[in-house]
Amino acid sequence: MAFTNTNVENITAETQNGGIDSNTCLELALEGERLCKAGDCRSGVAFFQAAIQAGTDDLSTLSAIYSQLGNAYFYLGDYVKAMQYHKHDLTLARTMGDKLGEAKSSGNLGNTLKVMGKFDEAMICCKRHLEISREIGDKLSEGRALYNLGNVYHAKSKQGGRGHRDPGEFSEDIRECLQQAVGYYEQNLELMRELGDSAAQGRACGNLGNTFYLLGEFQKAIYYHNERLKIAREFGDKAAERRANTNLGNSHIFLGEFEKAAQHYKRTLVLAQELSDRAVEAQACYSLGNTYTLLHDYPAAIEYHLRHLVIAQQLMDRVGEGRACWSLGNAYSAMDNHEKALHFATLHLNISKELGDPMGQATAQMNVGDLQKILGMENNEKENDTAVNNNPTTNTTTINAASSPGRYRLRRQSMDNLDLIKLTPDGKQKADPPMARAGIAPQPSQEEEEENFFELLSRFQSGRMDDQRCVLNTNRKPRIKSPAPPLPENEKEEDDLLELIAGMQSKRMDEQRVTLPYLPGLNTNPKHQATMKTPVRTPQDADDSFIDMVLRCQSSRLEDQRSPLPAASIIQDAEEESNQKSNGNNTQSATTVPEEDLFALIQRLQAGRMEDQRASGPGKYH
Repeated sequence: MAFTNTNVENITAETQNGGIDSNTCLELALEGERLCKAGDCRSGVAFFQAAIQAGTDDLSTLSAIYSQLGNAYFYLGDYVKAMQYHKHDLTLARTMGDKLGEAKSSGNLGNTLKVMGKFDEAMICCKRHLEISREIGDKLSEGRALYNLGNVYHAKSKQGGRGHRDPGEFSEDIRECLQQAVGYYEQNLELMRELGDSAAQGRACGNLGNTFYLLGEFQKAIYYHNERLKIAREFGDKAAERRANTNLGNSHIFLGEFEKAAQHYKRTLVLAQELSDRAVEAQACYSLGNTYTLLHDYPAAIEYHLRHLVIAQQLMDRVGEGRACWSLGNAYSAMDNHEKALHFATLHLNISKELGDPMGQATAQMNVGDLQKILGMENNEKENDTAVNNNPTTNTTTINAASSPGRYRLRRQSMDNLDLIKLTPDGKQKADPPMARAGIAPQPSQEEEEENFFELLSRFQSGRMDDQRCVLNTNRKPRIKSPAPPLPENEKEEDDLLELIAGMQSKRMDEQRVTLPYLPGLNTNPKHQATMKTPVRTPQDADDSFIDMVLRCQSSRLEDQRSPLPAASIIQDAEEESNQKSNGNNTQSATTVPEEDLFALIQRLQAGRMEDQRASGPGKYH
């Protein structure tokens, strides 16, 4: 993610004419900047807020503080405050006529809106960033804008296609978003090659590989991921190398090249161990277990799934435990070891019940029932409960996960492809509105339409009926005729006219003048106004259309702003560092199942569901 910081230290020499408060503000801001660079964003925010409390009359200093505060809040996960301060920075940049500052703040605001899921508003900001960068001829800023635009389109396509897990099987509008992302990434790659920025080239290649993967163009995806791998090895970036190997493994799986996929997953496993990343290590074991299942090497698959299970238990990831038990049950069943298969299927059932996952529970119950029939056992709930309660392994693996069910349902998208449970007619009836009610009472609907129409008229006219009758020819006569001595009646008419104008504009003059004085930390000391480097322009001088865009970005109500943020797996960039600093997101770092889940992949490539795979079992006994 390409964020731009306006460094406070760069404007130190330009603020020598400030008073005591300005100096205090600058000193606090410099300390906040130092702490943020050291990775302590929370302490840095405290110093920046103290700087704002001290206040300054220098707009450049205040703009730098807003920029860094917005980025610090972003990395802390407080996206609403990040958006607020980037919006303040944008307002100041436009007020000062600072084109480069406007470009930077527009890009930062666009990134924040993208993470909040407001993709259309984010596109407007990022395109503004690109437009200004090209206007002033700043190639580096143009590259950031192209990168950000690609990320916005990529993120929008991923959110729109959450219900469609298979690459290449998206609707036309999602494919169009992906194609737009490809276009911006390719422009970014070409520009970075021109500038000789190898690190940026690597990021562009990684993004292009991920986007072509989603488009189902796996050969192109492999090409760009190999390019990404070369650059990562050149820079010794093990985290990027690990991601490239994972992506290459996923792409080779879809081409049916399972041996090549296994080689890349093994390299991922080695790199995860070198990076001491237990969660990624578990994900690599999970992918290797599934790959060896596809190769029909079930002993190797069981070995890796058991390693995944152990790490999932250590990290208290009940979702990962459930997946591991499900996979182990399948592998043991394929080896005709039905006793162990039943053991892990029962554990899977127990975990699904604990997590409140109806789809997983239905799958597990089907597996348990089939295995019990194979073993000649009666299928009843009492025996199921007895098997769960008497099993010593169950007690060791059962961990309270009261906070997990919500996360579990969000990440268990691949189970939707099992097609074991369809949408019920009752569910459809609840979703469909009762159409018969629409034609029962036509008269009330007409009245409602009339009321809505009158509300619309009154809102747009923004005045009462007597205000509308004030605009008479008598009001214009004094302007046409020669000046006459003022009369009390004329004064009253002029007052009414001014009141009407104020009503139709829906804003009073004092409301239009509150933008700058109400910016936090801005001191409007008249003694310093004459010494400011840049003239202060009123909001009327700014581009109204762009201000309207910013207002649209702020169109959500407070309740909307307090809503839960999207899951990290959805909001991250295509080539974003997975170890990004973000307090309060520890649960995401402990997940042991990769985002590119191979459950749906195994189902499609094996061309059958679980009951199809176990069909040979009953034949031996009956």
